[in-house]
Amino acid sequence: MPKNFYTFLIIPQNKNSTKKITISNTFLKVVVVCVAAILLCSMYMYYDYLTIKREKAELARLRKMTREHKVQIQGLAERIDNFSQRMDELSQLDKEIRTLVQHDDRRYKGQLLGIGGSISDEARIKSIYDNDQERVLSDIRQTVDQLTDDAHGQKKSFSELITFLKRRKSILAATPSVWPVHGWVTSEFGYRKSPMSGMREFHKGIDIAARNGTVIAAPADGIVKEVSFDREMGRMVRIDHGYGMSTGYGHLLKITVQQGSMVKRGDRIGHVGTSGRTTGSHLHYSVMLNNVPVNPRKYIQ
Repeated sequence: MPKNFYTFLIIPQNKNSTKKITISNTFLKVVVVCVAAILLCSMYMYYDYLTIKREKAELARLRKMTREHKVQIQGLAERIDNFSQRMDELSQLDKEIRTLVQHDDRRYKGQLLGIGGSISDEARIKSIYDNDQERVLSDIRQTVDQLTDDAHGQKKSFSELITFLKRRKSILAATPSVWPVHGWVTSEFGYRKSPMSGMREFHKGIDIAARNGTVIAAPADGIVKEVSFDREMGRMVRIDHGYGMSTGYGHLLKITVQQGSMVKRGDRIGHVGTSGRTTGSHLHYSVMLNNVPVNPRKYIQ
């Protein structure tokens, strides 16, 4: 038999006859190549199957993550909307406070302190379900930037308002807005007939009649600038309240403060008396604005 052939004997276990198969070398090579090709194809298909299975699992995970991201993006957008509304409310509160205190900040004149608003619910939800998350995220970023700028501006506005209100509070505390003593006015501010000489004179304050020894209280915060005795006004006190305003008290029986001491509204500064030139027990009370006498009734509430 030629060398390029192979013979295979098939011997059954029973009594059947032995079978002989002769295969050429070329055919055997073809069979081996085919078997190898089939094995390789099977391995490749199995690998491809595993790859597809992994990718399918990854795709399912990504889809789940995308759904979660949509929910998170929608929740974030809603929180930004709420923050936007709070900023709008703060802006309105800012305007109301400024209206009440009659204060206008020129830095914001012609501008709205409120924000422009975030994405509308309808547009946001439509974009999310249209998988247009990039646009939604871009809108959110822009809104966050705008809110950050507005929050910074609002903080500056409130800081300026606080400074203004503190100054206003200080001015109010320094304004002689209460009666220094309980009594009745016997002589008003302005021109009058002098009770001593009968001549026409300018009265630089008001005279408040009260019992001898009645307590005199500071009508505003200030510093005692003068404690002295005058031939006309007798024992007298002068308090500097700041902002160009001062008050004077004459004809005192007794002075209970010292020069340089600080007083608060309501603090006792002395007692009504008859010292100096006077026809009876009373307090001469005067108010000076930038060293010019003004009517105390302009400030008394």
